[in-house]
Amino acid sequence: MVKTPTWKFEWNLNTLVILFGFAGGIMAWGAIWERVNANQDAHSRSIDRLDNRMTAVEATIRQLDNHELRISAVEKQAAEAATSMRAVESTLNNLSSDMRLVREILQRIEDGGRQSGPLQR
Repeated sequence: MVKTPTWKFEWNLNTLVILFGFAGGIMAWGAIWERVNANQDAHSRSIDRLDNRMTAVEATIRQLDNHELRISAVEKQAAEAATSMRAVESTLNNLSSDMRLVREILQRIEDGGRQSGPLQR
């Protein structure tokens, strides 16, 4: 009959390396997890800050759009006013020409009356 082996408690180098490696892996995983959570909080604060900035920028853009709309309306009115002023200027030039013509006709009539002298019978 074969004798059963007796148990001896010995420290094996491979076992120690595996145990320390496993413990070190768990510690490294815990450190990485803590870092990820800390960075996640920092990124969350950054996102909140950027969200607030974007809200302010959107409000400013709405104001700029409003100003752009007003400026385009004013430019349109100015163009229409310039067109109206050109029309008034053209009308005044025509009126001035007509006034000159009437003045010349009146001068001719007056000169014709002076040159002919008294009416002859």
